Order: sequence, then structure tokens, then C-alpha cells
Amino acid sequence: MKIWMATLIAGFLAVPSLAADRVLIDGHVHYSHDAWEMLPPKAAIKVLREAGLKKVFVSSSSDEGTQMLYRQAPDIIVPVLRPYRKRGELSTWFRDETVDDMIADRLSKNTYAGIGEFHIFGADTDLPVVRNIVKLANTHKVFLHAHSDSDAVDRIFAQDPEARVLWAHSGFVAPQAIAEMLAKHKNLWSDLAFRSEQSDDGKVPEPWRKVFTDFPDRFVIGTDTYTPERWYYLVDHANWSRQWLNDLPNELADKIAFKNAETLMNWALNK
Repeated sequence: MKIWMATLIAGFLAVPSLAADRVLIDGHVHYSHDAWEMLPPKAAIKVLREAGLKKVFVSSSSDEGTQMLYRQAPDIIVPVLRPYRKRGELSTWFRDETVDDMIADRLSKNTYAGIGEFHIFGADTDLPVVRNIVKLANTHKVFLHAHSDSDAVDRIFAQDPEARVLWAHSGFVAPQAIAEMLAKHKNLWSDLAFRSEQSDDGKVPEPWRKVFTDFPDRFVIGTDTYTPERWYYLVDHANWSRQWLNDLPNELADKIAFKNAETLMNWALNK
């Protein structure tokens, strides 16, 4: 196992970087407890720098993973607070009343730009635990990183019209449906983590080009290292993102690549 880990880590660092081609901020990275032994904090930060990432929005289960990376490299890590203490809480956290106390306590002690990524769908968004999370985000002026359907996003904004929401994976819906949501909610951003349809052999298909053009200030890129093995993909994903971004006008490409994430980050951290 140790030999496999060493080989895997060496593989991460051997992948060539195209960092000089375009600055990137990755808006969706996890460093959860099952990744810590395979990829210790120093090695993880080296991977992020090898990818040429200016900043990285990091959350983890538990939050200690995020804190380890932040202590190692506060210049690159943007901490985001997950309501999960360990894997397996995706479908239970919103009924666990101890979550609110945990989130409130950590928000009072540490620096965060957001709460999430959390999974919530439909009417469960109106449960007391989730309502309290939305209130905490407002109180502490942090965004909500929601892995949600459109109904849940609507419900969050019904609770707090001034909330800032980063919609994980752009809801896994088609570009037109994304556009409808962005038109409805002025404070909704969409991350592109685990989406590949926006690139067809390095070219941006017309439906995606249209939604990017119509909402140039609302998209951010992301990788989503939801399993430890996804860290192996991080450098390749950064370079793949640069490839399709190069098919867009330069100003638009820069907004999606890093400026939109920077706007969201600065709103939360410059309190």
C-alpha cells in the first residue's frame, strides 16, 4: 500500500502544468479524512500549485482536512465549512440538530468564505437545521455551496433573498435550465465541477457558449475531489479547463477561470 501511495503521489507531480497559460481558481475541492494518509497536506498543496491554481475553495469531512491545508498554505486555500463530520452524512445532516451548533462554533473560531458543499433537495430545505444554516450564512456573511435541485435553490432564496449561493455542478441540468435559474436569482453562481459537456474536443458547444455569454459573471470552474482518487485528476482537469476556456473570448474566459470566484471570495472574506 505504501509503495502504491508513493507511486500515486509521484504521478501527481509528474504531470506537466500549463500554469502560464491561464490563471485559475478552483471552486470545488474536498480534502476529506480518507485522503489524508494517501496525500499528506504538504503533498496536497504541491499538487494544487503544480496545477497553477491561484486559489482553491476547499471543504472536507471533517473540517480538520480543510484546516490542515489552510495552515499549510493560507495564500492559496479558501476555507469552506462542510456540515459533515465524516462520510455517510449526506442524507442525514439536515435532520441532525447538533450540526447547527457545530457550524456556529467553527464559524466563530475560524475563517471561512462559505458553508458547504452540502446536499439538500426539495422540501427538506425548509427543515429547521437547514433554515438555521441559511441564517448563519447571513449572520457571518458567507456563501452557501449547495448540491441541490432547482427547488431547493428556490427555497434557500425564499428564506433569504440576499443569500449568496454557489450551485454545485450547476445542478446537473442543461444550459437552458441553468440560464433560467441564473435569470431568476441575481446572487446565484454556478460551479462546473464534474461537468464535461461544456467542452467538445476543446471547443465550447453553442448552448454552453450562449449561457456563458448571457451570464458572464456567474460561472466558476471546479474539479470535485469527492474521493481521494480524484486528486490524481486535479492537474489534468486544470489543463483541460484551460483548453476549452481558450475557445472563449479572453475577457469571458478570465471571468470563468478566476474572476467570478474571486468576486465571491472577496465578498465573503473582506468583511
